[in-house]
Amino acid sequence: MRYGPIGEAGQRSLAAGRALICGCGALGSVIAGTLARSGVGFLRIVDRDFLELNNLQRQALYDEQDVASGLPKAIAAANHLRAINSQITIEPIVADVDYTNIRQLTESVDVIVDGTDNFETRMLLNDVALERGLPWIYGGCLGAEGQTMTIIPGETACLRCVMHDAPAPGTTPTCDTAGILAPIVNVIASIEANEAIKILSGNRAAISRTLTVIDLWENRIRQINLEALAGSSDCPACAKREFAWLSGDRASHSAVLCGRNAVQINPRTRAAISLDALAAKLATAGEVRRNAYLVRAAIDGYQLTVFADGRAIIGGTDDIAAARTVYAKFVGA
Repeated sequence: MRYGPIGEAGQRSLAAGRALICGCGALGSVIAGTLARSGVGFLRIVDRDFLELNNLQRQALYDEQDVASGLPKAIAAANHLRAINSQITIEPIVADVDYTNIRQLTESVDVIVDGTDNFETRMLLNDVALERGLPWIYGGCLGAEGQTMTIIPGETACLRCVMHDAPAPGTTPTCDTAGILAPIVNVIASIEANEAIKILSGNRAAISRTLTVIDLWENRIRQINLEALAGSSDCPACAKREFAWLSGDRASHSAVLCGRNAVQINPRTRAAISLDALAAKLATAGEVRRNAYLVRAAIDGYQLTVFADGRAIIGGTDDIAAARTVYAKFVGA
């Protein structure tokens, strides 16, 4: 590594580094590709979704063959990343990140990188990072604007220092109403990846201590100094150690997926299901496709996708009640 601040020692540290990437869609796929090419030795990639054609506008790691394969994003990402760098370890996990599995997912990693699309998960990441003393990097995009900040527990402001609560449903724009300009994804994801590289190469002093907000369409960059918030006694999370999302008190069991006209249904009690048996059952009601990770069926105007843990994505509606009805009818209560 010829870049002075990293050097040979930093590159060795990257090779020994372990990162968790939560979400491997628009942001996560760019982050994963960059960290793999940078030689980060272990990447754990967690994503709950599968690929659709309209993803390719902004999800740079994938191609049309991935869509045709019907593979979950985590598996498709791992296939590409292993072809990019065969000397690192890629651990793909097809799952929804929530309070029941986040502690296990963060085992033995050195940094958490945000590739998610919702504030509930981000608040959960903030909670677990503070509990475990793990650095994490927040990022988000909407329209032509993106923002990112790096959180080092005990040193910097955390996400809840900046916003005490997640925005209430219906109070902020969404992917459906505002869309996403593809270039802003690459910009924010590259900043996130760069911050992870600083941390993993032993250059924590170089991390950004600001909330960076970029509007590519209006050509504006703002950097908001957060040092005054660091260590604030008002923060529910880092000062008062109230981890409402990690405890499950703020957890939801269903969610409208941004920009998808689809709803994710998470059964309250998770249990492995037989995909073979489910495929046979659904085949009596509609056209069915199946692979090792999921079953997809077109039934009654809906696209029903069921994963091995019983979780489902119901396409064709953004009505949670309607999606639950479809799930109960074709999968079970």
